[in-house]
Amino acid sequence: MAELKYKRILLKLSGEALGGEGGLGINVDEAEVIASRVKEVYDMGVEVALVIGAGNLWRGKQGLERGMDRATADYMGMLGTVMNALAVMDALERAGVYTRVMSAIEMRAIAEPYIRRRAIRHLEKGRVVIFSAGTGNPYFSTDTAAALRATEIGANVVIKATKVNGVYDSDPKKNPNATMFHHMTHIDFLSRRLSVMDSTAVTLCMENDLPILVLNFWDVKALTGALRGEAIGTLVSS
Repeated sequence: MAELKYKRILLKLSGEALGGEGGLGINVDEAEVIASRVKEVYDMGVEVALVIGAGNLWRGKQGLERGMDRATADYMGMLGTVMNALAVMDALERAGVYTRVMSAIEMRAIAEPYIRRRAIRHLEKGRVVIFSAGTGNPYFSTDTAAALRATEIGANVVIKATKVNGVYDSDPKKNPNATMFHHMTHIDFLSRRLSVMDSTAVTLCMENDLPILVLNFWDVKALTGALRGEAIGTLVSS
């Protein structure tokens, strides 16, 4: 087996990755696709943690446009991430992967409370850990939750799963001449105001010297290839 470039990863998925047509709702088929990708990595001996957004279930922006309280909108999004985490947990368990869901908001009947040392122990025992409910605080995105949890558990990289091959200087769907970056620094990413990941998350990664790898999760060879050290996607590092 080829030597692994990353031994412990934090995989950040959008809620839309779980959605059906239009990226809405929870599609069991999509959950099984995600589980199959994670299982490939798991079978390579990589320790895997996940953070999943909730855009398939709730868009806080819609509530804010109607005058909803920001904290209320954010808490609704956190609950949505728990639903998504349970869906992926079920798909992983059916695929034969031991999984634990941990929540930043206490709900002991369905998820373990997030405790850093316990999360690390689960990873060491070969369990996939899904972090849900964001950071447990409003005003922070699931991107920031991913950066925070990755730092806390000592992950080697945050892998941002997208539907494009990496970070481009403009939208490749609108501009056929868009240029992809193979490597850039955190500062360069922030100065370009790229929307792939929010600035708070990137700043947290920069301050903790944590690399971010942006790749196409739906390319069947991208994730496993990147973990073997192949030049795939865009690496954001110092």
